[in-house]
Amino acid sequence: MARRPLPVPVRLPGAALGALWRRMRLEWRSATPHLIALGLPRPNGLAIRPRDFRPANPVRGERILRGAFDWDGKTIDTGAGGAPWRLPGLEPGFAAALHTFDWLPDLMTQGEAGAQEALRLWLDWRRAFGRYDVVAWSGRVLERRVFNLTCAAGALAPLVSEAEGAAYVDGLARQARHLLGETDDHGRGAEQAAVAALVGAGLAGKAGESLLRGASRRLAPRLVRAVLPDGVHASRSPQRGLELLFDLLALDDALSQIGAPAPAEVSRAIDRLAAGVRFFVLADGRLPSFQGGEGADRARVATALALDAGAGEIARSMPYGAFERLDGGALQVIVDAGAPPAGAWRGSACAQPAAIAVVCETRRLIVGSAWSETAGADGELRGPTGASCVALGSAWPGARLLGGLFAGGGAARLEGGPAAVHAERSQSGPKTWLDIAHDGWLDLGFGATRRLFLDGETGELRGEEVLTPAGRALQAPAPFAIQFILAPDVAAQVAVDGRSALLRPAGAQGWRLRADVAAMRLERAAVFDEGASRATYKLVLPGVAQPGEVVRVRWKLSRDEG
Repeated sequence: MARRPLPVPVRLPGAALGALWRRMRLEWRSATPHLIALGLPRPNGLAIRPRDFRPANPVRGERILRGAFDWDGKTIDTGAGGAPWRLPGLEPGFAAALHTFDWLPDLMTQGEAGAQEALRLWLDWRRAFGRYDVVAWSGRVLERRVFNLTCAAGALAPLVSEAEGAAYVDGLARQARHLLGETDDHGRGAEQAAVAALVGAGLAGKAGESLLRGASRRLAPRLVRAVLPDGVHASRSPQRGLELLFDLLALDDALSQIGAPAPAEVSRAIDRLAAGVRFFVLADGRLPSFQGGEGADRARVATALALDAGAGEIARSMPYGAFERLDGGALQVIVDAGAPPAGAWRGSACAQPAAIAVVCETRRLIVGSAWSETAGADGELRGPTGASCVALGSAWPGARLLGGLFAGGGAARLEGGPAAVHAERSQSGPKTWLDIAHDGWLDLGFGATRRLFLDGETGELRGEEVLTPAGRALQAPAPFAIQFILAPDVAAQVAVDGRSALLRPAGAQGWRLRADVAAMRLERAAVFDEGASRATYKLVLPGVAQPGEVVRVRWKLSRDEG
C-alpha cells in the first residue's frame, strides 16, 4: 500500500513544537552571547587561496559591473554606486538570491574594475548585514555566500587595507561557524559542512584549524547520507549532485594546498558524484531536470567532465538513485524510475513517477518544467503538471505539499508519494525494454505502468501507458492526461486528425509523435532555466478512465518522413 500522510490532528502538535523550536533558535542566533562566541578564536588571515572550479560568465559580469542584476526574468538597476539589497520593495526571492553572492564570480571576470566593485559591494553588505540578519544568515543563502566570499578572498586581498582584510576573514570565520551550527535544513548538511571545511582550510592559525577539524567531523557522515553508492545525490536531483561535486573539488584542492590529505569519504564522494554526472549528461551537454533540479548550463557540465579523472563506461541504470538511461541511434532517454526522496530531502522532492526526458540528435525535445528551489514558481509544478508523465485529473500520486506550520515554519515539503515503484529492464543488442509500475494512484482506483521500448536500429521510441483497476474502486469516470513538456525551442503542430503532432527543434529535423487517442492538443507551459521562466508548450494526450476498465494508450516517437 502507498504511504499516506498522517491526519492533520496527529501532525499538529509535532508541527507546532517544531515551529516553536525554530523560533527559539532564531532568537538565539541574534542574541549577543551567540554572536560573541562566533568571533572566537580570531583568524590570522588567509593561509591559501581557495578556488571555485565552476566557470564564470563574463557577459553577466559586465552587466553587474554596470549595476544590472537579474533574477527570474527580472532586472534591477542600482546605478553607479548603488547597492541592490537597499532598493525598496525588493521581492524576497530576489533579495535571497542577492545575499548568496552567486553573482560574485561573474563580477570577478571584469579585471581590476570588477574586483574594486566587488569590494565596494561587500563593504556595503557588511555594514548592513555583517552582524546578523535572519534571511542573509540562514540556510542555502548563508552557505553559498560563505563559499563565494571564500573563493574570492585571494583576488580581493591586494585591494583591501589591513583593517578591511582583518574584517573580511573575521566575517568568513563567523559566518562559517554559524553555518556549521545550522540544523533547520538537514537536506543541505553535506554542502554546509563542505563549505565550512573549505573556510577552515583557507584560514590561517588556530581559527582555521579548529574550524576545519569540527567541519570534517560533521562532513564524513553527512556525505555518506547525501551521496548514494551509484553517485546519485540523495535528493535525486542531478543538478544537486553536480553542485556538490564542485564544492568537494574546491575543498580537495584547498586541502592539497595546505598539504593535508583529503578524507577518504571526500575522495569517495568525488568519484561517485563524477560517475553520476557522466550518467546524467545528455548529448546536448546538459543534465535532465528531475526532483527540483535544473539542466545546468553546458559550460558547467563540460568543466565537471573535464575534471573527471575516472572517465569510464557510462552506466545504464542507477539502482540506488532509481534512474534509467536508454540510448539508441539518435535518441537518448532518462527515466525517473523511483519514488520521491523522503526524510531530509522532502523540501525539493517532486511527485512525478516515471517522468522522462528525451534528446533527439543532440537536441532537447521532451523535458520537465525544471522547477527548483531558486525558481519563483508555484509548488503545483512539483506534481505531475510539471513533468512529462501521466496526470490523473488534478490529483497528485499519493502525495501533497505541506507548508507553513506543518512544515515546521520552513520551506514547503512533499509528504507521501508512491511507496512502491518497480522498474524492470531488458536489453537485446540495440533494443531496450523498460517497464515502470507504481502504486501512486491506488486511492483513485488504479495501478499504473509506463512501458517504454527504444529501438536503436529504427530510431524509434515507443510507449504504452496502462491504468489498471486496483485499490479503491473507481465510482465515476476520471479524466487523465499523458503529458510531454517540450523544450522552449521546439515548434509543434498537431495534425488535423488530432492523432499525431510534428515536433521540430530549431534548425533540426522534425520528429513525429503518434498516439491512439481521439484528439491530442497543445497547452501552454513553462520551463525554468537558472530560476527564470521560459514559455513553451506541452503536448497533451487526453482520455477518460471508466470504472472497472483497463486504460491502455500507445504512442510512438520517430523521425518525420514528410
